[in-house]
Amino acid sequence: MVPMIRFIVAASSCLSLVLLAARPSSAQLTGFKASKQFRLEQVEKGHWRATGAVEAETEDGTLVYADQIEVFEETHRAIAVGNVVVQQPDNLIAADRAEMNIETGLGTFYQASGSASIADRVKRDMFGSQDPDVYFYGRTIEKIGRKKYKITKGGFTTCLQPTPRWEITSTTVIINVDHYATATNTLLKVKSVPVLYTPILYFPINKEDRATGFLMPAYGRSTLRGFTLNNAFFWAINRSQDATFMYDWFKTTGHGFGGEYRYVRGPGADGSLRAYWLNEHEATYEDTVTPARKSYQIRGAASQPLGLGLRFRGNVDYFSDVTVQQTYNMNIYDASRRSRGFGANLSGAWGLYSLNGSVVRNETFFGTTDTFLTGGFPRVSFSRALQRLGAAPLFFAFSSEYAQLLYARRTANAEFDSGLARIDFSPQLRLPFRRWQFLTVDSAIQWRATHYSESLQGGIQVPEPLWRSYLQASSSVTGPVFSRVWVTPQNGYADRFKHVIEPTFSISRVTTIENYDQIPKIDGLDYQIGGTTRIAYGLVNRLLARRRQGPRGTSTLEFLTVSIRQSYYSNPAASQYDFSFSTSFRGRPPSNYSPIQLEAVGRPTERINGAFRVEYDQVIKGIQSIGAVGSVAASNWLQAGAGWSQRRLTDQYQLDNYLFANVSLRTPGNRVGGTYSFNYDLARGAFLQNHIVGYYNAQCCGVAVEYQAFSFPQGFGYPVTKDRRFNVSVTLAGLGTFSNIFGVLGGTTR
Repeated sequence: MVPMIRFIVAASSCLSLVLLAARPSSAQLTGFKASKQFRLEQVEKGHWRATGAVEAETEDGTLVYADQIEVFEETHRAIAVGNVVVQQPDNLIAADRAEMNIETGLGTFYQASGSASIADRVKRDMFGSQDPDVYFYGRTIEKIGRKKYKITKGGFTTCLQPTPRWEITSTTVIINVDHYATATNTLLKVKSVPVLYTPILYFPINKEDRATGFLMPAYGRSTLRGFTLNNAFFWAINRSQDATFMYDWFKTTGHGFGGEYRYVRGPGADGSLRAYWLNEHEATYEDTVTPARKSYQIRGAASQPLGLGLRFRGNVDYFSDVTVQQTYNMNIYDASRRSRGFGANLSGAWGLYSLNGSVVRNETFFGTTDTFLTGGFPRVSFSRALQRLGAAPLFFAFSSEYAQLLYARRTANAEFDSGLARIDFSPQLRLPFRRWQFLTVDSAIQWRATHYSESLQGGIQVPEPLWRSYLQASSSVTGPVFSRVWVTPQNGYADRFKHVIEPTFSISRVTTIENYDQIPKIDGLDYQIGGTTRIAYGLVNRLLARRRQGPRGTSTLEFLTVSIRQSYYSNPAASQYDFSFSTSFRGRPPSNYSPIQLEAVGRPTERINGAFRVEYDQVIKGIQSIGAVGSVAASNWLQAGAGWSQRRLTDQYQLDNYLFANVSLRTPGNRVGGTYSFNYDLARGAFLQNHIVGYYNAQCCGVAVEYQAFSFPQGFGYPVTKDRRFNVSVTLAGLGTFSNIFGVLGGTTR
């Protein structure tokens, strides 16, 4: 196909002139009307010149506007001079001068600027609600592909405004529209203020929601770590997997490298893995010298169906140095976390039968070196669900387990290992009675046989096997249930209310276990005390409301539930090992009665909820445990929550007393927002932490700022008692910042 260029006179009174540039010069020129603003001449054979207000169109639909255009037939070259504008369906370039190949549409533009549309599929909110375009300029712009440009001594931005809020200037830029931009000798400017210099930059300009490239760095300052710099590279491998590579530099203490990999293979088949390595050099903090050290941490989880009714799950949360976690983490939960471990699980179900196998290893630190090890390595269980026995109203089920239990206390100089192998088998017969709606009775009898590979002899664990067996009979009763309904058509909250009262009662009896003192105590299964009758009783009050849900109908909401309960034990020692109460296993004196437990859960609307729990112990004549928590969400602009907890071992010794609260605010459109949270130690009258994160998003860019003050109590094993931290990061249209492995900027990505 011969190249063709069509010239159109800009004056409205003029007609068009068609020039077939590949034809001989004697070709007939039709449809031409002379004009003072447009003049076409043949300079020589195969060389044409159009001057005036010229508009030209190539075969591929490219429009070229200029004061003068020259066309060379043999080389398919065109030169445009003066107010040059080249327009294609998805891009536009303006220049003082341009040289183009008519056949390919490629060329070089001098003292030029341009813009290109990224893609219609891009979400506008990624670009501050602006058109998803990229603007670029330079001393020269070479169009080296259909949507690929090379810029020399120029820059680019995705913020298309009269005055862009940010831009990246560079010596050389390669822009591959819909994919990426690479730049060398690069300077990032926000509102003309230099923010970041980098010798090379990879910037994503992708038609997908995710794109490979560097994320925006975060800068910070810490009392302990000094000036900090956090940066990351995101790799969008494909639609179902990605990876992030992180680097952190701490001026006072050292630097760290990390990476995260995530994948999704389908419903219920996903996983992630995050690893981090930290290299610290010797540093001084508050007249204390911290030694050089190297540490690492690994966190991850995965879930994968394997077919044949099997599923695999795995998790790891492991670190090499507990003091690093307490020193560097921004999240107070991670900073106070003292446990590490890993586990894997393989489970399957086939009708009534199920199989579960796992390996679990958990280690809890006391101080910086002493640890307590628990878990099962391995732990395999096989069970059969309840099934009716013929026509009789009886149901049969059984469970069994083999476990190689881990149980050890380790110090810097010694290890005390109490691990052993345990085999447990427990068949069960159940007789339910649910004929009446207002009263249900569920009775069961269970035999349990357990084999231990080791036993206690004179308080010392020795490798002497031991069998334990007992029979347990139980019966639970709910009811009689009383209820009353109020119809309130004029009530603004609900048109119907219902009050339900449910008494609960249960009784169980465990036969005598003669060798209880010889059983090694590892978990709750081993603390069953024989020859004991346990009676539990309580009362549950439920308040329900039928609320209107607009024209679509109504919904029932249980807006308040209040329950109270207590247990009686014929053997007072059993009260010390009842998992139904939070104060068990904490050295409570033996008693025939458990604490009195009161719980209240309120949910007056879908956006407001709260809970209160208290345990009163008549032995110590006081509250043993009390706590409250609540949250409120006002539309999408306000979310707040608060909680308080207190626990006691005795009336004289208070274990803890903490208050926490958090609030999150943001304006419509998420232009301005932030969060504030604190944790306060009421017993010691001091804040454990104050944490503030605020952000502002303009049309094309934004800024996020974070401040945190840590103040851990002395004498509780924390290596750093105080630290103040400040972080800041800039966000650009279509390019977010990130949170490093220690939770910078609130642990979120923007």
